[in-house]
Amino acid sequence: MAGARLYVLAVVEHPTRRVRILGATAHPTAGWVAQAARSLVMDLEDAGCAVKHLIRDRDGKYPTLFDAILADADITVVRSDVRMPRMNSIMQRWIHACRHELPDRTLIRNQTHLLHALREYERHHNQHRPQPGIANARPLRPLPEPITDPAALARLNAHRHDRLGGLLHDYENNRLTSTDEVFGTRKATAPLEDRRGPL
Repeated sequence: MAGARLYVLAVVEHPTRRVRILGATAHPTAGWVAQAARSLVMDLEDAGCAVKHLIRDRDGKYPTLFDAILADADITVVRSDVRMPRMNSIMQRWIHACRHELPDRTLIRNQTHLLHALREYERHHNQHRPQPGIANARPLRPLPEPITDPAALARLNAHRHDRLGGLLHDYENNRLTSTDEVFGTRKATAPLEDRRGPL
């Protein structure tokens, strides 16, 4: 992108840690930011999500229309204090992780490529990344049932799914049932000890 700067607007739901990427642009005009606020309100209404507050920084790129649109949806805008990153620490932590895992490791070609990478990162974060602040649950998935049976532990069938060309990894335990093995509906792989030696 020859050193071009792009601005990303994202929000995070504090109770679940779900991230929503609202967009990216090289020129965050008042109209663009206001449209992002309208889109956010519509998304929240469609999802049936009740939001009471939105914490934002004091950046001058937020027009008064941004706050007005949210106020019409009964969302109170709380501006963070000056030099108080801990006031919005959950978002700051996500920004740090996103910067470290995407732009620091990927050569972004253009705005379309950036939005594609951000959508994949959003999907990875919301569906697969455990969140320590909420007992290692994932934002859009409940915690899996614990496996306590030693025989079941010996038959784990873990699969890795790569995102963004292997930059991000999602892991799942695909349990093979007897019908899957008989009818071949799922490709069986060799047990871990056969492929990598004893664990």
